[in-house]
Amino acid sequence: MKAVVFTEHGDLDVLKYTDAPEPAAGPGEVVLRMRAAACNFNDIWARKGLPRVSLPLPHISGTDGAGEVVEVGAGVGNLKIGDEVITYPVNACRRCDACLAGEEVFCKEMRIWGFQTGPLEGAYAEYANVQAAQCHPRPAHLSWAEAAATSTSLLSVWRMLVTRAKVQPADQVLIWGASGGTGSFAVQLTALLNAIPIAVTSSEEKARFCEEMGAAHVLLHDRQDVAAEVRRITGGRGVDVVFDHVGQEVWSTSVESLRWGGTIVICGATTGYKPTIDLRYLWNKQLSFLGSHIGTRREWLHALKLVEQKRLRVPVTRVYPLAEVKEAQRAMEERKLLGKLAIEVA
Repeated sequence: MKAVVFTEHGDLDVLKYTDAPEPAAGPGEVVLRMRAAACNFNDIWARKGLPRVSLPLPHISGTDGAGEVVEVGAGVGNLKIGDEVITYPVNACRRCDACLAGEEVFCKEMRIWGFQTGPLEGAYAEYANVQAAQCHPRPAHLSWAEAAATSTSLLSVWRMLVTRAKVQPADQVLIWGASGGTGSFAVQLTALLNAIPIAVTSSEEKARFCEEMGAAHVLLHDRQDVAAEVRRITGGRGVDVVFDHVGQEVWSTSVESLRWGGTIVICGATTGYKPTIDLRYLWNKQLSFLGSHIGTRREWLHALKLVEQKRLRVPVTRVYPLAEVKEAQRAMEERKLLGKLAIEVA
């Protein structure tokens, strides 16, 4: 089969569109003929390598996928050949106390599929093996590319805003990176929760996209003082919640933008993960800093209801062929994207 593979960590040149062995379905698994995949920043983290994180090589990335079941492993009773499915990103043991309680994210064997799994297990391939428990029927009204993009970003956003930060109606939520895949889902979900999304992005084109997603206010971080604009918008109070997946570069502004008693919820750090903070802000303003990581299958199904009801748009704006995964990653690294980027595999 054809796949995009890397055998060592490095820059874009380590990605090779090449032949790879076809997978087989183990117990509790199925093999999918991949129709589409969607891009996430963890593709770049995997390719570059992370300190103190060992990733299996050779590696096929791709955490989000959509395809057809072509092989069913032993013990699988809920899927059959020909089923069209999308993938839940969490690979777990399915038998420990955390898994049985529906908290797969705390399973000691939890791995993010297409990021920590392998060797050669991910969506950027013509065929891929996944646990049957990771599969869910494809929403009928979505294209393959849109269906593939309903996984990691949407799930992370739901857990951040609903489970962790517990966003309430009328809350004012500052959303960094609001024009990207994760950010555009966050803007939409904030609005659906009857809260007020304040989007932060970097250009007029991206600002218009944020407005289409439902942003009540849009700030351009390279032209405006974000903290000052937040004070103006909120009447000097500050926002209730900061939604962050950017990290070090925006951390000080995030803290400054919070109201007393406010919350930062963070799921990633694309600009660095070692911010500095004056701890007096933390205790004097009685702030809450919350970490959030992927999400449970139960949370994913809640989020998918909004997609299936056509209340939440899957913001795929560009689709690349499998052979051009390198160009999709280049667009992510250079921030030349709106919404989600997808990969057409078939």
